[in-house]
Amino acid sequence: MTVAPSESSGPQPEVRAAAGALRGSREAGLAVFRGIPFAEPPVGALRFAAPRPVRGWDGVRAAVSYGPPPPQAGAFGMDALSQDAAGDDWLTVNVWSPEPDPGAGLPVMVWIYGGAYVIGMSSLPEYDGGRLARDGGVVVVTFNYRVGIEGFAQIEGAPANRGLLDQVAALEWVRDNIRAFGGDPDRVTVFGQSAGAGSVAGLLAMPRAAGLFRRAVAQSVPGTFFSAALAADIAAACASELGLRPTVADLSTVAPALLPAAGDAVAAKMAQWVERWGQVAHRSIPFSPVVDGDVLPVTPWQALADGAGRDVELVVGHTRDEHRLFTALDGLLGQVTQEHAATALRVFAPGPDGARRYRDGFPAAEPDELYELVNSDWLFRMPTLHLAQVQTAVGGRAHVYELTWPAPGMGGALGACHGLDVPLVFGNLSSGQAAMLIGENPSPEAEALSAHIRAAWTAFAAHGDPGWPAYDAEQRLVQVFDTRPALTAYPEETSRLLWQDHAFPVVPLIDR
Repeated sequence: MTVAPSESSGPQPEVRAAAGALRGSREAGLAVFRGIPFAEPPVGALRFAAPRPVRGWDGVRAAVSYGPPPPQAGAFGMDALSQDAAGDDWLTVNVWSPEPDPGAGLPVMVWIYGGAYVIGMSSLPEYDGGRLARDGGVVVVTFNYRVGIEGFAQIEGAPANRGLLDQVAALEWVRDNIRAFGGDPDRVTVFGQSAGAGSVAGLLAMPRAAGLFRRAVAQSVPGTFFSAALAADIAAACASELGLRPTVADLSTVAPALLPAAGDAVAAKMAQWVERWGQVAHRSIPFSPVVDGDVLPVTPWQALADGAGRDVELVVGHTRDEHRLFTALDGLLGQVTQEHAATALRVFAPGPDGARRYRDGFPAAEPDELYELVNSDWLFRMPTLHLAQVQTAVGGRAHVYELTWPAPGMGGALGACHGLDVPLVFGNLSSGQAAMLIGENPSPEAEALSAHIRAAWTAFAAHGDPGWPAYDAEQRLVQVFDTRPALTAYPEETSRLLWQDHAFPVVPLIDR
């Protein structure tokens, strides 16, 4: 996929990276480089392999267009976008720099996109790093990593978590090259949303990623990390859609562009496996990072509890109405019944008496509110909060936020929904699908809130202070982002108490 960059102005910047020289473009005062390979194309003999270092090139390589995205699932029409792209050089990085001088020493922010681990590409307009880099005085890096079967299926003969290994390779590229672009390799902050935040959490738990970043921002961390047995069972179902086994030998015979359809087919009928796959089948989540004991030894919550990320400074947070968007996509907005709520409470509330405790904790809640609360808590809100809690419990530092500003787009029906933070963080309020949440003609209120959040994120990247105190178990102070941002005790106290004894374990394969 090639998205037209902003109109260039001024002489084209050139840098010398480890693999060779690069020529980018000059856009609104920034040096911009797109489509830089950080690994060899993971196709042919390298299909389903860990990423391999990119070979060098002679001469000056043009770096003005985004690289092609990895194969995509069908959600939001992303499969068409990837199939229209030419080439298999999926693993590329993009850089926006205010000052591409090796002596500049600017903070570096490396974005990891979300998309349920099945879709995502760095070329989407909502991830353009220009405004963040320009206004914040930081070097912004975005990159592609493998998703779906290519990146996360448990395939015999292949390493687990290839998508996470791609992320490590991208961060190694940053470590080895970013100084040439004006960045400081000792001041790298990773930031991501949804599956990107889950990836950030996974990186905190990965020995291979240790030392590659100093700070991390995790926006809406999903709580799903699969056991190897569960991931292998789902991979077998995907392969059987094609009459194949879940092995490198079999799946390598399928063209990359055609493979995501098998994952989509399984996701569409996951309900038939609820007795084996449990909660993730209820939510049609076919792929997540796999706790395989090697690439990812334990869950992020266990890793942080063991002190793995104690020296990494964190900002973590979620939106208030995390699930509202999914309720709308499922056609249930305003249509949630008592039965829907009862099922959600039975499946997702923690502990054997979780459903009763939710009803007791929210005695005035109607079925739609209970449905929203337990889904939001299970999938995003409580996993995110727990990450901060375990980090601070072992002497680490975490700053917590909640976005409560209601999205004005879509008639205002979605509240402070999942994904609303993405346009606010990047400042891209009128481009890309996420901008639909902001609505046409972004208001001064939206611009002001976006500026506030961007300033917090870039200040954190620069010196570790986002502008509000770190979370602790006594005061539990949280930054609430709204029309008028405020510092307050964590707002979702009832949910916090309901989930305080839940450890977010590996999602198992249910033996029946």
